Amino acid sequence: MDRQESGLSLIDAVRGRHSVRGFRPQPVPQATLESIFKLAQSAPSNCNTQPWHAYVASGQSKDRLRQKFLERVNAQAPGNPDFSYVSRFEGKYRKRQVDCAVALYNEMGIARDDKEGRAHAVQRNFEFFDAPHIVFLGMDKSFGPAIALDVGIYAQTLMLVMEAYGVSSCAMGSMRAYPDLVREEFGIDDEIGILLGISFGYEDPGVPANRTRTDREPLENSVVFSS
Repeated sequence: MDRQESGLSLIDAVRGRHSVRGFRPQPVPQATLESIFKLAQSAPSNCNTQPWHAYVASGQSKDRLRQKFLERVNAQAPGNPDFSYVSRFEGKYRKRQVDCAVALYNEMGIARDDKEGRAHAVQRNFEFFDAPHIVFLGMDKSFGPAIALDVGIYAQTLMLVMEAYGVSSCAMGSMRAYPDLVREEFGIDDEIGILLGISFGYEDPGVPANRTRTDREPLENSVVFSS
């Protein structure tokens, strides 16, 4: 039974969703995939433009992409993302980034000076964390940050719907590194740029990285109420 049939609430989905970095091999049934993506299509967007494009790779398609991504990474090929990205955070944002990495590496048993272990952890991204599926999200290259926000809203909606169906996920900015591979696999026009990828499937609870949990800032640090 899909978890959503048991009545998982939105609150439970928001609280329960976390980044999963280790998946069981069994694929999500096609009917469930279609239900998830159909419901996610309800995400709001500016003037209902629905600017997102989603490309789901499974089976041999996923395996081909995984192999090609790994070949690029192992060859230390520089990335060629379609959109600019802030590569370094400062101040409080840097602290949150570091705290997240520390929490993850502690669960994985990777010491601060373990360069080989850290390199392997990075490579796991390009192995799609052994997920049976990965979806790449893109938009027209002519669009800017305001429209990318709509794609972000779609991505969050999609991951919460997945959680409601008992399907785990991990959003990965690293998947923007080699967009030409994604366009080649799916026959995508050059006008479409890739923003991110989301690996998804059924969580493997035996993977240490999946125990990682991160804190959130107190409400007063992020939200201002005025009346």
